[in-house]
Amino acid sequence: MLQNHQDIWKSCLVFIKDNIQPQAYKTWFEPINPVNIEDNVLSIEVPSKFFYEWLEEHYVSLLKVALKREVGESARLVYVIKMSSAQTQAEHTEQIPSSNKFRVQPQEVDVPIYKRDPSLRNPFVIPGIRNIKIDSQLNNTYTFNGFIEGESNRLARSAGMAVANKPGGTSFNPFLIFGGVGLGKTHLAHAIGIDIKEKYPEKTVLYISAEKFTQQYIDSVKNNTRNDFIHFYQLIDVLIIDDVQFLAGKSGTQDVFFHIFNHLHQNGKQVILTSDKAPVDMQDIEQRLLSRFKWGLSAELQSPNYDTRIAILKHKIFKDGVDIPEEIIEYVAKHVKTNVRELEGAIISLIAQASFNKKDITIELVRVVVDKFVKNTKKEVSIDYIQKMVANYFEMDLETLQSKTRKRHIVQARQLAMYFSKKYTKASLASIGSHIGKRDHATVLHACRTVENLSDTDKQFKKYIEDLNKKFV
Repeated sequence: MLQNHQDIWKSCLVFIKDNIQPQAYKTWFEPINPVNIEDNVLSIEVPSKFFYEWLEEHYVSLLKVALKREVGESARLVYVIKMSSAQTQAEHTEQIPSSNKFRVQPQEVDVPIYKRDPSLRNPFVIPGIRNIKIDSQLNNTYTFNGFIEGESNRLARSAGMAVANKPGGTSFNPFLIFGGVGLGKTHLAHAIGIDIKEKYPEKTVLYISAEKFTQQYIDSVKNNTRNDFIHFYQLIDVLIIDDVQFLAGKSGTQDVFFHIFNHLHQNGKQVILTSDKAPVDMQDIEQRLLSRFKWGLSAELQSPNYDTRIAILKHKIFKDGVDIPEEIIEYVAKHVKTNVRELEGAIISLIAQASFNKKDITIELVRVVVDKFVKNTKKEVSIDYIQKMVANYFEMDLETLQSKTRKRHIVQARQLAMYFSKKYTKASLASIGSHIGKRDHATVLHACRTVENLSDTDKQFKKYIEDLNKKFV
């Protein structure tokens, strides 16, 4: 009978490998390390409690047969788990006996947060297990066929198709898609994921917003399941994170994403990101993370030109089965120039008006609808845009606006930038302060109160507010 724990485990693996699928073997057995054997009890080290639970639930019978073949009927199994405390970051080791299928009563184990919370259930069905599939969270209406190619998106679309053909096997890893609102970043990211699922059904694809990723991480810290959270994401073959700029200022989430990213990249897995700006323009993202964003390809989506807008409208109209005269299509394309979302919104409004009011779609009707639509469409206002407008208004550069100087006119300009950022964006006070000269949230709050007070007592300052306000509405 073999006595060396490494030899025993190697022999067990030979038997296990012959009895399960290769992907499951790679996912669940290759990461295991044998620790020792004493009194016919084999101790094996696993990455997390979550890992232990899935082995117990799905493979304990296989483990039992394999171990008893090598050690005998008295064989027992103990899991060794190294964990980091969320409070102290210190490592400690926990030993958990196998379940009563080995006739040993297990210790009570916390169920991970993603098993408890129904809202997180779909993204956390573990891949690599036979007959269990992950919900990729992809929108099947966002396909490459519906993503109309033009000069504004040709590079991004072509690179996206290359990634879909060979995920993790091109130099476009990570693949970062950036651009303004409504230009199709999310659509293209979903299209890549859908195409990969069709071509490589065995691959695990997951789409998630950076906001939800952050909330899941926070919940994992609260419930002391951080290691399980990391391990789950390390199992994904194609990870798509939307609006990655929302990680700004969240050092804990950035740190955990850094480790997940490294693991995926080193193992040939594909990472796809979307952002409202290029990596070079991102603020409050750690440099080590930004440097990794630049490893692959960053492709920009720009506002569609006239010909592309025509093609988008014709595709939308054909898809909806509506007959609209060419001159109507050309009028809409000529006057709605901002982004794809507003372009499609305008044509939907036109069709709705004609249908509800039982009118023909005429050039007169399209003028009324488009004029109202364009007038009521707000500009996409960001903190960066606000700073630029305020700096231009006061004839100073951004560096001066963000500087530490206490000169009155510069301080007032800076306070106005903070005030309008709070008014017209959804950013937190901390994020606003960080963007505008790395101030804290208390400074932003004070600035907003000062602007409100001065607007009531200082006529000139009130005019500043009125003039600038026109630039953001």
